[in-house]
Amino acid sequence: MFGINKRDFVLFLLASAAIGISQSVDTSFFNNFLNDNYHLSITQRTLLEIPREFPGFAVVFVTGLLFAFGDIRTAAVANLLAGLGALGLAFWSPDYLPMIGWLTVYSMGQHLFMPMSNSIGMNLAADGHIGRRLGQINSVNTAVFLVTSLITAFLFRFIKIDYHLAFSFSAAAFFLSAVLILCMTPHSGKRTGKRFILRKEYKVFYGLNMLFGARKQIFITFGPWVLIKVFGQGVATFAILSFIIAGLGIVFKPLIGHLIDSVGERFILAGEAVSLIFICLGYAFSEGFFANLGLGKITLYVICSLFVLDQMLASVSMARATYLRKIALNAEDVSPTLSMGITIDHMVSMFVPWLGGFVWTVLGYQYVFIGGAIIATLNLLLTTKMKPFNKLPDKEATA
Repeated sequence: MFGINKRDFVLFLLASAAIGISQSVDTSFFNNFLNDNYHLSITQRTLLEIPREFPGFAVVFVTGLLFAFGDIRTAAVANLLAGLGALGLAFWSPDYLPMIGWLTVYSMGQHLFMPMSNSIGMNLAADGHIGRRLGQINSVNTAVFLVTSLITAFLFRFIKIDYHLAFSFSAAAFFLSAVLILCMTPHSGKRTGKRFILRKEYKVFYGLNMLFGARKQIFITFGPWVLIKVFGQGVATFAILSFIIAGLGIVFKPLIGHLIDSVGERFILAGEAVSLIFICLGYAFSEGFFANLGLGKITLYVICSLFVLDQMLASVSMARATYLRKIALNAEDVSPTLSMGITIDHMVSMFVPWLGGFVWTVLGYQYVFIGGAIIATLNLLLTTKMKPFNKLPDKEATA
């Protein structure tokens, strides 16, 4: 659409659509799968985040090992790993320890794909349209996510399919995505640049990723767990919420992409931080507030609404990627620095669940989200250190 190889763009759109299937299946039932099959306590659930998030920490080293493959082939390898891990969770995880092993493989594939997805998407965009292009790709992913969430809700509510079949669907989607990506044109020529990059010029980007890792993990681990453990919600509820999130995301994600191009990343990321402060405070105080008003039944709907809002804000992550692209000293820095950002993110996110679980156990879940509001405030302060939009070069960076 913007003068870029249309065949590759269509193939990547289809691959992103396939990923939307696996993401929907994962979002809809993964926490219930852990609860129903392994009967985890809050402490066990939070400790599980260490092996689940460790691949995110290791992703910069794995992408370094796969440096010669290039972004496209590395993305295909990532989806093959995720598909293999999904099959392991479906059929070879009868007990807790084997499940941890397959979960690590599954997570490695997912985390390895994250920086590759943004890098490939930006390379499929013409000058001045990076945000819009990422918004388009994410909206297609979300549309498929929406349809899959609706189907998942129907199957779990009325047909009672088991987790084996659900993970099998997810694995098939990952494998399909890998095939589609392998059909894209690989980057030609010998890849230049460094395998690992850590520059002082990117310190604000690193800081944004560090705070994102802490904020993200609070909602990945404790957001669903509040609905499951405090309000007793099952798979069907999460599938319905995923359907709502996806429906809104079809419009919201392209809007974020447009705003990135028009008003800049600093405005978008500051707005995300302010929104998260209110979401965290809502999680922390809604139950007590509505109970005092004699409206306790409303609390569940409020928490569900906050869950939806937080999931919507996940799409703002593309603003960090486009910000890096604009401040990058050279084009070869983008992909390895995105990987470094994922690693820094997960240096924090591996241990936040353990700390949050301790706080939940000793003080109550409300204090976990008060901590989240503090993190969001720090994130807001850090956005003031970002370069203003009108001082950022909007340059084409090709890999």
